[in-house]
Amino acid sequence: TRGFDVIHACNPPETYFLLAWFYRLSGKKFVFDHHDLSPEMYLAKGGKREGLLFRCLLLLERLTFKTADVVITTNQSHKKIAQVRGGVEEDDIFVVRSGPDFGRLKRVDPDPSIKNGFRYLVCYLGEMCPQDGVDIVLKAAQVIITDLKRRDTKFVLVGGGSALAGLRRLNAEMKLEPFVEFTGRVSDAELCRYLSTSDLCVDPDPYTEWSDQSTMNKIMEYMMFGKPIVAFDLKENRYSAGGSAAYAKPNDVGEFASLISQLLDNEGKRREMGAAAVRRVESELSWDHSRPHLLAAYRKLFEC
Repeated sequence: TRGFDVIHACNPPETYFLLAWFYRLSGKKFVFDHHDLSPEMYLAKGGKREGLLFRCLLLLERLTFKTADVVITTNQSHKKIAQVRGGVEEDDIFVVRSGPDFGRLKRVDPDPSIKNGFRYLVCYLGEMCPQDGVDIVLKAAQVIITDLKRRDTKFVLVGGGSALAGLRRLNAEMKLEPFVEFTGRVSDAELCRYLSTSDLCVDPDPYTEWSDQSTMNKIMEYMMFGKPIVAFDLKENRYSAGGSAAYAKPNDVGEFASLISQLLDNEGKRREMGAAAVRRVESELSWDHSRPHLLAAYRKLFEC
């Protein structure tokens, strides 16, 4: 009823450029909020690079980039794709990183009851879809319990997704239920309770072209809570976490499990990594540091 000046659309899917084409005839602007790498996501889920669908995804992505007046993207890897694959001029790309919001999530006092008598709590937070590698947490837990003979650690996996039911079945088949708990999706208050209580957090995303170039929100949320992290050695993981994470060789479950065990036995190192995490989030990665880039993108948009 009031009209509008801008269409601001994120992906996937890369189909909203069709709306932008129509409305540009009447002078409307189009902001492409480049959240994800759809072609790489397709490959990570088992798609084939030689297939028609992959080529279609590349075409839709390029048409979306070409239609946009301004592109907002999440990190330098995505920015490079916008330039090289999308043909977008550097001055029209603004990196607006996802960052934790201190107004929504807050550290609280640890709640020892969550540990159910275990000495240590290892936490995973996030979506549980096939490409997220959550099965690696179960495999690492099995190594820690069976091979490293640890009985002092509880694993809590917080979140939901299309793979959750299968992961629960796998957990039962591996006889890990005494040590591994799936919470499903929880409230912000419950999430803060789990993360504040955990001794260490994990990001099991295995190496793919998609994961190597993607910023994982859970990394920043772990850091906000001052938690040391074990993750695979991926490009954007290293950029985000820096010295607050220990990095395993990509997709090496044994090393992933070993790093968890080593950090649990080294409280001083965990404290050092956690302090580095908080400093990095507060000085560079919180949403307060991304907000000016979003505003700059809109200033550029209205100068076009």
